[in-house]
Amino acid sequence: MAVQQSLELEEASCQDDGRLRTGTQWTCVAHIITAVIGSGVLSLAWSMAQLGWIAGPISMLCFAVVTYVSAFLLSDCYRSPHPVTGTRNYSYMDAVRVNLGEKRTWVCGFLQYLSMYGTGVAYTITTAISMRAIQKSDCYHEEGHDAQCSYATTLFMLLFGAVQIVLSQIPDFHNMEWLSVVAAVMSFCYSLIGFALGIAKVIANGTIKGGLGGVPGGSKSQKVWLVSQGLGDIAFAYPYSLILLEIQDTLKSPPAENKTMKKASMISIFMTTFFYLCCGCFGYAAFGDNTPGNILTGFGFYEPYWLVDFANACIVLHIVGGYQMYSQPVFAFVDRSFAEKFPNTRFVNDFYTVQIPCLPSCRLNLFRLSFRTLYVVSTTGIAMLFPYFNQVLGVLGAMNFWPLAIYFPVEMYFVQRKIGAWTRKWIVLRGFSFGCLLVSVFALIGSLEGLFTQKLS
Repeated sequence: MAVQQSLELEEASCQDDGRLRTGTQWTCVAHIITAVIGSGVLSLAWSMAQLGWIAGPISMLCFAVVTYVSAFLLSDCYRSPHPVTGTRNYSYMDAVRVNLGEKRTWVCGFLQYLSMYGTGVAYTITTAISMRAIQKSDCYHEEGHDAQCSYATTLFMLLFGAVQIVLSQIPDFHNMEWLSVVAAVMSFCYSLIGFALGIAKVIANGTIKGGLGGVPGGSKSQKVWLVSQGLGDIAFAYPYSLILLEIQDTLKSPPAENKTMKKASMISIFMTTFFYLCCGCFGYAAFGDNTPGNILTGFGFYEPYWLVDFANACIVLHIVGGYQMYSQPVFAFVDRSFAEKFPNTRFVNDFYTVQIPCLPSCRLNLFRLSFRTLYVVSTTGIAMLFPYFNQVLGVLGAMNFWPLAIYFPVEMYFVQRKIGAWTRKWIVLRGFSFGCLLVSVFALIGSLEGLFTQKLS
């Protein structure tokens, strides 16, 4: 009887706001994989090269555990004060506001949207690199390995920006499940290809390259910077905390959303860690100290050129969806903020139906069209100014890792569970948070040093 009442209460509480949600555990997995397996996976072999055969795999496993702990804590914050029957928090900022107050909400919002914006910049760079790799591999195939095949990335960034201007008119997260599924499939394709090509090159080499300590730096300080950049790249590749609650808000219930999210997180992190270890380890084993920043560019200039062309095309298709995954929360926040501030302004609130020949009719809003276009244009412009793949990923990963993936989830957990100071759980989680802070600061300093060194050189 008690169990039945509990189930009835859970079911009733899940239908409390009148919104229709159709997301399942597997659409949630698709969203997470789209968010996690992005441009970061391409840099993991390079990160392995900086850390070596011992520290590299251990670092990846540690980041996987930290990411799951973060997801476990944060998924309970979707509803407050109770994780099953409480009021919904539709976004990360909503959860921080309810649990930690207005001041920390502003800090969280600034870091969250800055990280999402920066991810858009990184994805623009990644797409351009992959498209250039396709062009170069075709050139070498047709004109020989000694040909001068050199191409700029500017045109590709502009093309990617044009595509994103169109896709940015997708209304919200709830209308892009199809895009996430396509992107997730593409991510598995290029990860598997990178893994397979790594094995093939190791077999062709007849030896496993690389060393226990990784790439030797020109000096001890240079080695420290390289290690910190490697950690920053791994930090970028894992956490998805900044959009976890937005993904959780797409889930139907029962079962309770936090239960589904925890299962989906476990599945997703296990799958991504497997691919990360495979791509990172076999990429490093194939190239050793000469491992490129983007692993697929290491294979793509010779044979089998067609397979690596396909892998790079998969990267482009995946990042088309990944860009929207990280941009839609920003768009939703701006749309909501301006609609509340200017409720009677037609430019902000009116929608117009547009009929394009041979396509379904669509509804456009002039403010949405203007803001989202400017957003895409700005990310494209910054990507052109700082087209440094590994350094940009390292800065973004280090900036995002501790505050959004560790600090806020831990603090909200203390509030929701009423964890008293200096209890065993409080000490453990405080130590966990402080340790992650040290790693994040170390990675950020090294990645910034690498970024400015590249810009000045």
